[in-house]
Amino acid sequence: MTKKKETTKKLSKKEAKKIADEAAALIANENRIPTPSEIKNEEDGLIFKIIIQNCVASVNLFTSINLVSIYQQLIDDDVLTVSFNPEQFPGLILKTKNPKISSLVFSSGKLVITGAKSTDMVHEAVYVVMGILRDSGTTIDEDPEIIVQNIVASGNFNKRTINLELASMWLESSMYEPEQFPGLIYRLPIPKTVLLLFQSGNLVCTGAKTEDQVHEAVRKTYDDLDEIEAFDT
Repeated sequence: MTKKKETTKKLSKKEAKKIADEAAALIANENRIPTPSEIKNEEDGLIFKIIIQNCVASVNLFTSINLVSIYQQLIDDDVLTVSFNPEQFPGLILKTKNPKISSLVFSSGKLVITGAKSTDMVHEAVYVVMGILRDSGTTIDEDPEIIVQNIVASGNFNKRTINLELASMWLESSMYEPEQFPGLIYRLPIPKTVLLLFQSGNLVCTGAKTEDQVHEAVRKTYDDLDEIEAFDT
């Protein structure tokens, strides 16, 4: 084992509070998601439950969109929620109930999809939004370009507690400042992700582009913690 080689910039109180609030919200939300995926460690049989909380994707429809016209047609829709205030934000905000996602729609034909619980739901959401736009008079001739930009997941290491002080001493590219933020921030180069690790064994993973990358990052983090004997139980 070698001690971490690089130093990291300290968190400001504002940054620490934002990270803590977001992490707490994600972990608290686990019980409301019925179908977590599971990762089984073949050596010791441990099962890690991972829940995809949000997939963010950028989309290009390769067409121009008349946002004023779309807004006027959808403002009284009982199924959708739509808002548009170009003086404050250039995009139209469209929220659907099935699937339950939010979409930022721009006049350039670009979209941002948020709130999806899987990459499959991202694709489903794109085609639902395309149907809404077509029904409102937008011509879409080309297949959409869909790029998943970030997947946020939460989970736990089978309720095994973590010695964060020990982990911070040995894990490279990690940062632990308990007076600012109760978790350890661990940056993995491959796959390029950031994990927030908590003493309870809970975790939040961000930065993955695919669900496989989420699983790979969690499994690698477990192996790294196990190698340095950072699990208390």
